[in-house]
Amino acid sequence: MSKKGRVFSGARPTGRQHLGNYLGAIKNYVALQEDYDCVYCIVDVHALTTVETTENLKQNTMEMALDWLAAGIRPEESILFVQSQVPQVMELHTYLSMVTQLGKLTDLPTFKEKVRQQPDNVNYGLLGYPVLMTADIVLYKTDIVPVGIDQAPHIEFAREIVRSFNFRYNTKVLIEPQVKHTEVPKVLGIDGKEKMSKSLNNHIELAATPEETKKRVLEMVTDPARIKRSDPGNPDVCNVFTMHKIFSPQSDVDMVNVECRRAGIGCVECKTLYARNLNKHLEPFRAKRAELASQPDLVSDVLNDGAKRARAIADKTMAEVREAMQLP
Repeated sequence: MSKKGRVFSGARPTGRQHLGNYLGAIKNYVALQEDYDCVYCIVDVHALTTVETTENLKQNTMEMALDWLAAGIRPEESILFVQSQVPQVMELHTYLSMVTQLGKLTDLPTFKEKVRQQPDNVNYGLLGYPVLMTADIVLYKTDIVPVGIDQAPHIEFAREIVRSFNFRYNTKVLIEPQVKHTEVPKVLGIDGKEKMSKSLNNHIELAATPEETKKRVLEMVTDPARIKRSDPGNPDVCNVFTMHKIFSPQSDVDMVNVECRRAGIGCVECKTLYARNLNKHLEPFRAKRAELASQPDLVSDVLNDGAKRARAIADKTMAEVREAMQLP
């Protein structure tokens, strides 16, 4: 079957992935493989803009790759690699920085937000993050970048940089990437308030044991207005019910929807049922991950092969870029 084009997406190495990562990105990565040639990158250089130590960077990269592979990324047809293993992206980043106005970078809401978050670590890499991101995308002649609606402005900025480069050097060598909007559900953490996040310790890891998963699920906040077991609940405001709709069979969803409202089922029973269904859903993933983890060199081999294939594409792009710029 002929593919619709090339997809690129990258994510910072955050180690073991959680349900929010899975529903927000990984599940979509796997599905896109059916229709597109996919290039997936663990962007370890981007991570350097916010971390102050690289002590866990390599391990986090390997853990993330392990989760992606276990979830269904197929390295025999998709390219999976680590950003720093393709140095051509750094060269392209430098060239693109020459056609990017400083004022536009400092005006980006994402940059201003990062400055607020880390006022003592406002580095050049943080400012140039969107330029390196653009280099990531266009180096592989990317047609499509899957993003949520809130990320679409980042891709539009990348398109601006591409237009500036092509105009400056009177060329069409770089492709303006198109946005593919994806439905990214806002996955709340076990607190039921904030987005699921490791930094807030409100997450549930995909690779957690069934016992660990059940323990975390039982800590989840439900309908705050339901105080006693005999009180009727409101599934519409309950994060556990939201997750039931994703991971539980429809019969369980329907049952909870009815029984919660008339106090026929308590919050502990509801969460226990969800934990059981979630663990059942994650069984194949965990089995595959254990199998991969038992072969320590396998993930390294996959990433090395992916980097080799990525560099082959990058070499061709950079040859065209240098010729357009009339560089030796």
